[in-house]
Amino acid sequence: MKRIFLVEDDKAITKNLVLLLQSEGFTVIHSSTRNEALAEIAGNKFDLALVDISLPDGNGFTVCTEIKEMQNVPVIFLTASGDEASVVTGLNMGADDYITKPFRPRELIARIGTALRKSGHSGSVFKIHGLYVDTASGIVKKNGNEVFLSALEYRLLLVFLSNPKSIITRGRLLDELWDAAGEFVNDNTLTVYIKRLREKIESEPASPQIIMTVRGMGYRLGGEYASE
Repeated sequence: MKRIFLVEDDKAITKNLVLLLQSEGFTVIHSSTRNEALAEIAGNKFDLALVDISLPDGNGFTVCTEIKEMQNVPVIFLTASGDEASVVTGLNMGADDYITKPFRPRELIARIGTALRKSGHSGSVFKIHGLYVDTASGIVKKNGNEVFLSALEYRLLLVFLSNPKSIITRGRLLDELWDAAGEFVNDNTLTVYIKRLREKIESEPASPQIIMTVRGMGYRLGGEYASE
């Protein structure tokens, strides 16, 4: 399970971010000040940091520098709208990305995923019903034979693998595919992608065991799931 270090002093934003990140399967370590963050960096390991630029006892630039020196993991700055000078400073100091408040939850998750993939911190191996997925290399195999998925089919599969215990609504899947494609994906298109993905990864697409339909609610990942 990937560990996210959140440095944010706004209690409402923190609460919402922690719930969002935990729902995506992340473990969250939180600090609300620069000094607290510096202490956490020395005593904890994590895979990515979300750092507010404006903190009550200083700014997030020192936090970013310390993270890069001690752990060298991706840093995404959270910044107020229009604060261009701070963004440029942060990027010049080694930050990997920034996102402006207020932000869309799905956009933030997409940016976190991109930063983790670029850094090599996102690699995991998933196994379920003869399906093997290595997210570090992007290789997908079914019963030992490589399966070739389109970018959106692969993204769709990752949504299920990242949320093994959740029922995922069609609305959420539409949001995920829209983020990945950069264009509108409608309900009919989603049905087509689900069908195509099942044809490629299920032993019996008509009786799916990996992507299960939950009538009236959406879909969920099937049983006998393991990750490494």
